[in-house]
Formats: sequence, structure tokens, C-alpha cells
Amino acid sequence: MIILRRCISLLLILIVLASLPLCFCVASRRFTRVGSEIFDEWGICRTRAWGRDGFFQICEDSFRPVIVFESLGKFRDVAYELGRKFAERYHDRHRLAEAIFYFVRDHIRYLADREQFGVREYAQNADELAVKLLERGIAYGDCEDYAVLLAVMYKAAGFRVAIVLAPGHAAVLLYLPDYRRANVIWTFRGERGWIWVEATGRNNPFGWTPSRFVGRRLLAYEIEEEPLSLKIEPRYLGVAYVSIVGGGRIKLGYVSSFLTLLFLLWLMRTLVRVVYVVRRRYWY
Repeated sequence: MIILRRCISLLLILIVLASLPLCFCVASRRFTRVGSEIFDEWGICRTRAWGRDGFFQICEDSFRPVIVFESLGKFRDVAYELGRKFAERYHDRHRLAEAIFYFVRDHIRYLADREQFGVREYAQNADELAVKLLERGIAYGDCEDYAVLLAVMYKAAGFRVAIVLAPGHAAVLLYLPDYRRANVIWTFRGERGWIWVEATGRNNPFGWTPSRFVGRRLLAYEIEEEPLSLKIEPRYLGVAYVSIVGGGRIKLGYVSSFLTLLFLLWLMRTLVRVVYVVRRRYWY
């Protein structure tokens, strides 16, 4: 299954490369350093998430992931095309959602910004990450990079998608109300059926919410076709808190295989002891 998934991913990469111009674009080509901060050509600070010109426009009680809109609308490019090609390949919605997730999870390696760019924080837009992936077969990023690329690809594939912020972390919520394999179901804006998409771990399954976020009060922002503008105030937009449906109980299906193995070994050892005791009592 893993080999088949990688072959399909490679085929899609080749299809996307063949459909793009010889010199494909990257959403931002020019960067400016102002003191210790780096700004792209739209005036978005790539080294800071907070503030009106930060890449997530985080303020006291709201945020707007403005960097996502560098790859949507009239700026649609490589990442959007990649998501669209997945939608052409997979017609079942569940398989499509899973395929996009595993493609990003398996082809992007988690690497801290300090190690990759030499700064504490640096956000890549979806096209920058997608171009590196298509050119090299692999790319590197941290949590907000995964989230931004997934958001653009899912939007291109026709899904409703939101970016969710946790303390020191960013991920994606996907509206897939009939999906039954997620360990936690989230409610966003009073609408049940959102599942967590967490691609930063190499072994993370699709629809898995890390236990450290269960029961936390988190902010999410649904991605729509919006203008790429820093003049829009985040607090006036559709940001809302997300909550857990059903108390956040974790399904047994997502217990790690290592813990399952330990349990089976303990059970076998216990059964052997019981058999030994019974034999001693009734055979001698």
C-alpha cells in the first residue's frame, strides 16, 4: 500500500510538472530585509506571525492567515494546480482527502526554521514549498508550512478547509462530516464534522488529533477566496473557537502499535502463567 501510494504520488508530480510552463512561478520573488525582519513583495512579514503585517496577522483574540491568499484567487499557481490534479485522479471524497494528506506528509520533512533559514521563524507560502517539492521530490518545513500547503491543496480540490492555531502550533481542520475514522470530531461555527489534519509527524494517520489539543480552546479560520490585502482587520472576519464533540474521547483504533504490542506481550505472559499454575495444580 505504501509503495503504491508513493508511485501514485510520483506520477502526479510528473503530471503537474508536465502541465506547468518550463519556468513556473513562485508567488513571491522579491524579499526585503528591514532590520531583523524579512518582508515579501506584498509587504507580508515572513519572520513574524503576529501584527497586521504578520504572515498570520495574529492579534489579541483573532488571526487571519494572509499568507494563504498568496496562492489563491488570481495568484493560483503550482500548489493550487497540484491540489486540482489530485481531484482529477480521485473521485471518492474520502480517498481524495487521504491522498492529499499522505502526499504532503510523506514528501515534506519537518525541519525547524532555525536549521533551514537561520532565523527563529520563517513562513513559506504554498507555492514556494510546492516548487521545492516538485523540483527535488522532497521539501522541508515546519507546522505553519504544512498547514498553508494543505489548506491551498484542499481548497483547490473542492474541500472546505480551515487553519487552526494552538499554542506554538498550526494545523488544518477539514470539513468531512461523514468520515468515521477520525479519533476526534470538531465543531466549528456551530457546525459538526470537522476533522484535524496533522501532517508534521511521519507516522501520523489522517484524521488524528494529538491528545495535547483535546479539550483546549483553539481558534480556527476558514479559508475562502479573499483579496490578498493587509488592510483587512482580522477581528472583523469569521474567526471562531473550535470545540470537541463528544468530550474528545480517543478511539481505540488510534492507540499506537507499540502500546498494542506491549499489551499483547503482557497478555501472552499472563496466559502462560495461568496455564502453568493450572498444570501444576491438576497434573501433579
